[in-house]
Amino acid sequence: MQMPMQISLDEVLSMLLARVDSLAFNDENLKTKFNILARAMYRKGLLTDDDVIESIREEHRILKDLGVIQEMPDDDVIRTVAEGILQWIKGDVEAIKKAMEDYEKKLQEMAKQQTGKPKIDVASPAVLQQLDKLSGKGKGKGGSKLIY
Repeated sequence: MQMPMQISLDEVLSMLLARVDSLAFNDENLKTKFNILARAMYRKGLLTDDDVIESIREEHRILKDLGVIQEMPDDDVIRTVAEGILQWIKGDVEAIKKAMEDYEKKLQEMAKQQTGKPKIDVASPAVLQQLDKLSGKGKGKGGSKLIY
């Protein structure tokens, strides 16, 4: 009988991280190709702002028909998504920078809100055993401590 192959946790994590890196690289590569092709089509007049809006609307219709989403987004949402895509296609650097700054500000605001909320920290069993020994409790009782 053949022995099962053993693999360490470090090896599994390394493989997963390598895969994530590969997926991230492929994603960036696809975005770059999309941007190049979309810009070329836009400059040639083969792609218009209305085409982008209608394609977004059609994508959401398909997702709704497949049951992936429950309802169609409002026209405002569709136009916002289209504006983001068109900023990249048109190469509107100033608008992209502003959108990135706004997004970063929102993330910082959310982070500030999270710092005020209580956290739950979990101690390892070894740390809990040490605390039990220090306090003189837990000798054979299986007791543990809740840490705030």
